[in-house]
Amino acid sequence: MADLTAETGVPVPTIKYYLREGLLPPGRALGRNQAEYSRAHVRRLKLVRALVEYGGLSIAVIRDLVRHLDDSDVRGGDLLGAAQLTVTAQHEPPAGPKDRAEEIVDDLLARHGWHDLDRHPSRHTLIGLVRSLSELGREDMLDVLDDYAVAAERVAEADLRVVGELLDRERALEIVVLGTQLGDTIITSLRRLAQAHVAQRLHGPSPSGPPGTGQAGH
Repeated sequence: MADLTAETGVPVPTIKYYLREGLLPPGRALGRNQAEYSRAHVRRLKLVRALVEYGGLSIAVIRDLVRHLDDSDVRGGDLLGAAQLTVTAQHEPPAGPKDRAEEIVDDLLARHGWHDLDRHPSRHTLIGLVRSLSELGREDMLDVLDDYAVAAERVAEADLRVVGELLDRERALEIVVLGTQLGDTIITSLRRLAQAHVAQRLHGPSPSGPPGTGQAGH
């Protein structure tokens, strides 16, 4: 275990904790207090550390993720789908008959050919957001949902190109999880920069601050 710590930089007590929590498979026992760990353990430990430190995920969520990873019956797109749903915020689906917000979202998905997503938690989130925007009288933001959907699909296609052929399950899971968590931050940062750029292009530099700090959008 000392060698595992030297290789990964993860302290021995933390490694023992991950072993107890089922985040790391046990090593091959060599004696009463000694076990052998392989390169697969090094890779898994680095993945778990990345999920904790950069993904901001709880131990319970990571446990679910590695359970999917270790289940050989979960393959390809199912693995990616399970990983994505595990790290996606869960919201209660709308109750009662379909209201205008739900109709707006479902019409949006249909226009873009996004099918079989009725139970996806992000659909429920989007319905709630559309409902709130309508209540606030911000119909102008609803008018650009199609533009957002086009941009989102392009981003998703880029995400899946990075994942590749899914031959390496550990790598695929790492990309999906970190891509979902950190990728959202990347997109948000790029959007803010783009807003500043477009605002300068349309209106000139902001008089209230240095170039590049102007605010735009919603």
